[in-house]
Amino acid sequence: MHRLTNGRGRGALITGGAVAAALLLAACGGGSNSGSGNGSDPDLGSGPAKAGTVKADALKGTTLSFVSYGGIYQDGQMKAAMEPFGKESGAKILQDGPTDNSKIKAQVSAGNVTWDVIDTTNIFAGMQCGKLFMELDTSIVDTSKIPAGLVTDKCSVPAMSYGLVIVYNTEKYGANPPTSWADFFDTAKFPGKRGIQGATGDVDQGVLEGALLADGVAPDKVYPIDTNRALKKLSSIKKDLVFWTTGAQAQQYLESKQVDMELLWTGRAYSAVKNGAPYKPMWNQWMPLADHLVVPKGAKNPKAAMAAINYYLGAEQQAKLTELTSYSPINTDAKPNQDDLARSYLTTTSERQKDMFKVDNKWWSENHDAMVTAFTNWLNG
Repeated sequence: MHRLTNGRGRGALITGGAVAAALLLAACGGGSNSGSGNGSDPDLGSGPAKAGTVKADALKGTTLSFVSYGGIYQDGQMKAAMEPFGKESGAKILQDGPTDNSKIKAQVSAGNVTWDVIDTTNIFAGMQCGKLFMELDTSIVDTSKIPAGLVTDKCSVPAMSYGLVIVYNTEKYGANPPTSWADFFDTAKFPGKRGIQGATGDVDQGVLEGALLADGVAPDKVYPIDTNRALKKLSSIKKDLVFWTTGAQAQQYLESKQVDMELLWTGRAYSAVKNGAPYKPMWNQWMPLADHLVVPKGAKNPKAAMAAINYYLGAEQQAKLTELTSYSPINTDAKPNQDDLARSYLTTTSERQKDMFKVDNKWWSENHDAMVTAFTNWLNG
């Protein structure tokens, strides 16, 4: 599930040349280890791992492939972290994409893994920990600077952070803005159209939780999700709902003022407001989301891949990634250079952490498919 400024799947993919290069390498048998280099046991230096660092030329002769969702997001990942990592470590970095769960499964099942570091959803990472993805070696990957609660399984670390948030039209509700999930569902007190995700075969963590919170369920009683109750609450405002299927469409709904409130991703909300849309976020019990970085089982250079992840987590790298993409950094020491508007949409600040409703990613990993089926049936009902 991917949310920034160019929509689900992040819009345009990486350039055809980059994809072709990666695929050609795999076809020639090079895969992710085309150079003899340091093999699968490189000398990464002594002492504890430190995020954002790598031993100079430790991976000279090694080739690694980085896989993500293309567009602005992957461009930012390459410029902020992967390209500098290649220069410092000596590794040759290829990029491919978009991330495709069926391709990951096929590579691991066939024992022919050509992807090394993969950006995937937090839910898929949790679902496949120990199955498709290997546990990360914390002697290589330093997680000490990741904000509390964002490491949700042993096989992945967050690639960035964002959130699902309610935004409201300040021209319509400015004098009496919504302050709770209950207000989103109160069309008598807050008349107007509401926008939510309505893509068949998908559902954001947070949509069902928000419905339960609005229906009076205590935050510590939301899980396990009572699906019938959540969908009944959504049905109570279904005639007032406008469904979007891509981030671009969700953003356009704000910029054209087609909805008075909307539940969407912080990156898209920020982009709409930056473009002049008169909306503000309601941060009370917003829902944290994140992409995660993983190493597939059978990767030919797992230690090198984990060294790349460790470098990616550095404060400098995370600050630059935020500046390039507007996603929130996942290093507590990162200090991105942003204007006041962009800073107001960061989700990893101490202020925002106090406001959030903590999504149970473990529960979602175990129940994701059932929730998607139920939500899809409700959409089509």
